[in-house]
Amino acid sequence: MSMQDPIADMLTRIRNAQLMGIVSVRMPFSNIKNHILRVLSDEGYINSYSTVLDGGKKDLEVQLKYYQGRPVIEKIKRISKPSLRVYKNVSDIPVVCGGYGIAILSTPFGVMSDKAARTKNVGGEVLCTVE
Repeated sequence: MSMQDPIADMLTRIRNAQLMGIVSVRMPFSNIKNHILRVLSDEGYINSYSTVLDGGKKDLEVQLKYYQGRPVIEKIKRISKPSLRVYKNVSDIPVVCGGYGIAILSTPFGVMSDKAARTKNVGGEVLCTVE
């Protein structure tokens, strides 16, 4: 059976692994997940991620980040869903947690954080928010 929302699956795997205190988590590879993980890594929410070949199929392995025994990601929430897409202009991009969190957007210039989208003066689809 195929997965309906692979991004939501990735976010749930990260959320569940952090609740259990697990250091690394694996998930099936996709380009959009790879780009989202790049943004999370650049912003300092995860330690690292890598592509792993496992029996002929590609997986993503994410090294989660903890600070003083607590997960760095307090909340990670899917905003735009397959059943309800959420698009925002550059002036309407949400400010997450008073600027301490990020929103991850899919723009015509690629997947980027809300800060980078404001710098490039571009809007797009709001994929998720991270606090």
